[in-house]
Amino acid sequence: MSISTATSPLRRWLPLGAAAALAAGATLVLRNVSPYASGSPLPSCPLYALTGLYCPGCGSTRCLHSLVHFDLAGAMAMNPLLVISLPFLLLMLLYGAGVRLRALDPLMRVLANPMFWLVLLVGYALLRNLPWAPFTALAPG
Repeated sequence: MSISTATSPLRRWLPLGAAAALAAGATLVLRNVSPYASGSPLPSCPLYALTGLYCPGCGSTRCLHSLVHFDLAGAMAMNPLLVISLPFLLLMLLYGAGVRLRALDPLMRVLANPMFWLVLLVGYALLRNLPWAPFTALAPG
């Protein structure tokens, strides 16, 4: 048995295991610590603090807090892109671990393209900072 054969399953499943551990830890914290409380130890967005502009991640902590408290409407109000992206991120982790459905191959080719994510995140950041409807719905809160 060669070293590469022995580490191959570990390399495949490590990102999924790390994401699961991170999700479990975040769930534990967000079940017990509210980002809405004054003096909350959870960080706020440094870009928003410096510029007053929303980044693609603005509202993510409050969004995830709402999700772990089963408040989908609250989560969508804070960061709709994150809520919509979570299932696709899980699919990407599973795909990387070798769990593949042939029917999803075209979708996975799109999701695996860094340019897709760059355009999506930059476009989302621009749209959520526009001061008129319907784009104001993309801003946190």
